[in-house]
Parts: sequence; C-alpha cells; structure tokens
Amino acid sequence: MDRLKNSARPSFGGKNPEVTVHPDTTRPETEPGSDDPPSLPAKGLRAWRALPRLVWLLGLASLLNDVSSEAIFPLLPIFLAQLGAPMRYLGLIEGSADALASVIKMISGRLSDRGPRRLMVTGGYALPALARAGIALAVAPWHVLAARLVDRAGKGIRSGPRDAMLADAVAPTERGRAFGLNRSMDHLGAAVGPLIASSLVALGVGLRPTFAIAAVFGLMAPAVLFLRLRDGAHAPHVEAQAAVPADGALRPGFFSYLGVCVLFALGNSSDAFLLVRAREVGWSAAALPLLWLFHHLVKSAAALPGGALSDRHSRAVVVSAGWAAYALTYVGFAFATAPWHVLVLFLAYALYHGLAEGAERAIIADLAERGGRGRAFGLYHGFVGVAALPAGLATGLIWDRWGARWALGLNAACAALAAGVLFWLAFAGPLRRALVLDAAPNPVRVLPRRDG
Repeated sequence: MDRLKNSARPSFGGKNPEVTVHPDTTRPETEPGSDDPPSLPAKGLRAWRALPRLVWLLGLASLLNDVSSEAIFPLLPIFLAQLGAPMRYLGLIEGSADALASVIKMISGRLSDRGPRRLMVTGGYALPALARAGIALAVAPWHVLAARLVDRAGKGIRSGPRDAMLADAVAPTERGRAFGLNRSMDHLGAAVGPLIASSLVALGVGLRPTFAIAAVFGLMAPAVLFLRLRDGAHAPHVEAQAAVPADGALRPGFFSYLGVCVLFALGNSSDAFLLVRAREVGWSAAALPLLWLFHHLVKSAAALPGGALSDRHSRAVVVSAGWAAYALTYVGFAFATAPWHVLVLFLAYALYHGLAEGAERAIIADLAERGGRGRAFGLYHGFVGVAALPAGLATGLIWDRWGARWALGLNAACAALAAGVLFWLAFAGPLRRALVLDAAPNPVRVLPRRDG
C-alpha cells in the first residue's frame, strides 16, 4: 500500500518522464477480501498532490488546448459578423459542430474500451489545432463552419477516452477531485487564452493573425501527450461490486441520469450568446476577451472545491444546485441592462461550472464498471452534445425573432426543470442517495433492490 500511495503522487522531476496509464491501481477504497472500512481520503493540499500524474498530465493538455480555443471563441461572433453571417448562423455553427462531435463521442467511447486510448486522446487534441489555423484563412461563413466541425470532431474523438482514463486512474472517493482538477486546469487555460487575444487586439493585431497564434498553442497539447503519455495494461478491478448488472458495464440509474442530463443540455446553449448579450449592453470588442478571462479565472477557482464537495456529499444534489445556479444567472442575463450587470452575472455563472461540471462526470464514472466506462462517457458526451443542436438553433431563432429575453428565458426554464428532476431522482427516484456527512462517503453508490 505504501508503494501505491507514493506512486500516485505527481512527480515532475527528470528529463522527460513518461506517464503510464494503470487504471484503478491507485489506493483502493478497501483491500480485496478485507472487512476493514474504506480508507479516508487525504485532505487539503495533500489530497490534490496525491492524485496520479496522469490526472495532472491530462489537465496540462486541457490547459494548453483551451488557451488556443478560448483565444478564438470570444472573437468568433465578431469575425462572423465581418463575413456577413446573421445571428442564426452562429447557432447553426455551434449547434451542428457539437452535434457532429456527439456522434463521434459515442463511437470513440465504445472503441476506447477495446483499443489504445493514448492515440485517440492525442489525435483528438491535434485535429482542433489544425482546424483553428483554418479559421484564420476563412473568407466565407461556411469556411468557419467547416473548421468548427473539424475542431469539434477532435473533441469527440478524445472526450470519452480521456474521461475513462481519469476515472480508471483514481479511487471512487477521489473522482470528484480528479475531474474537478481537470476542469480547473481547462478553465485556467480558457482564462489565459482571452488574455492573449485581448492583448493582441489592443496592440492592433488583426483577427486572422490572432487566430494563427492561437493555433500554435493548440499544437503544444498533442505534442506533450505524444511524448509523455503511454497506455498500460488493465489492472484487476477492486471496487465494490454492489448492484453490478450482468454485463458488468452500466449500473442501475445510469439511463435515468443520462436522460436528465439531456434535458439540461436542451437549455444549455452556447456561451457565445452570452458574449453577444454582453456586447448588446455595452461591452466593447476589445473588452470581451477580458470579460471571458475573468469568467474563466473564477470557474477555475470554483472547480476545485466543487469537485471536492462532490466527494463528500451526494453528487446528484451538488449537480442539482449547480443547474439551479445556471437557471438563475440566465434569468439575470435576460434582464441585464448595464455592463456591470453582466460582470456580476458572469461571476455568478461560474458557480454553476464549479458545482456541476466535475461532479456530472464523476457520477457517470460511478454508474459504470471498468470495461464499460468508455462506452458510458461516450453515451454521456454523445447525447448531451446532440441536444446542443436544437438548443443552439432554438436560441438563435428565438433571439432573432423575439429578442434575448425570450431566448435566454427559455434556457433558464429548461435548466430549472432539469435541476428539479435531478433533485427528485436523488431522493425518490433511481438515483436516491442519503446525504453523507462523514469524511469518506461512497456518495453515489447504487442501493441494491429489495425483493418484494
């Protein structure tokens, strides 16, 4: 056990250390065949240091990728306007790109349970970097659409395998922190990207050169993974075996949870609409990347305690609270009338990301057995992404016809309904859980069915 604990600590020394994926070889909750209670998770900074090097490496790749992505994203609506695209075209681009990614996610997730995840994850980071260079060369709106399709296809290839790697690399009581750290580093990169973009625009650099520079940062992520990430053999599974279905893949409650995630996704339209709303109430083009920077810094800080919170209490309740925060902030965006309103709302909007993002994925891992987690994450990312197409199109069409208040209000209504349904599922439905107050809960265990 001491050897396993020490090997789980990140070590960045050496000239070029390679990270090998050994799923579920970190500290198990209990020793096989032992009646002892689960070991308590580490607390404070020690808990984050104890996470495997794989978690930190994938977090670094997410950081670099989002430096590239978010340097472009806040400026994309302005670039499309320069190319003559209407508002509905923005919804078409973002919705269709995410829908394509969703189909690919379902396929790649299933394949990742059988093949080398390393190549899928590395290639999934390489394609978007090349696509962003294509945006810099676009001369018509459909060029941007094509580039975004390639960008999101790369995301589709990597998402399921990457999340399955993260889930397999840590004990169940550390999944919230593992996914929270990944989302935190992702958002940190998303904060640095707009800062770079804003600086370049302020210095008089055009949008196309800015996009090209962003693409260079994107290429760093697959380069790091290609050099340091290695697939390893699957280790024997040591998790608790309560309520495991016959195929050993998906546990009871998985599809109920997936359905409510889709319901929320129907109201979770692209954040590009929030940037358009900020522009409407008085934010300048040069200031938009700074607003995006502020937003992602807060999200990065919120993701760490949010992930840890879901390791100690019911993950479903934590996610439900995050979705409720989303609904309230979208109502605020709908009725905002001044730039400072938008600033405060972006601060509040980060609460949703901190509470929900890491915990959402941790629940998927908890409801799937090893050998089926790639499939589980593929289904999750796939169905949620498919819902992005009607969400984006509906938001854009309603915005064009009736204005921002109706469009954002509809998003808020879907999110509030999903939060209520998930809260019910946590206590009365298939996901019912007891709120655990001790230091080492199994916060998403599936309660066994009782005969009669």
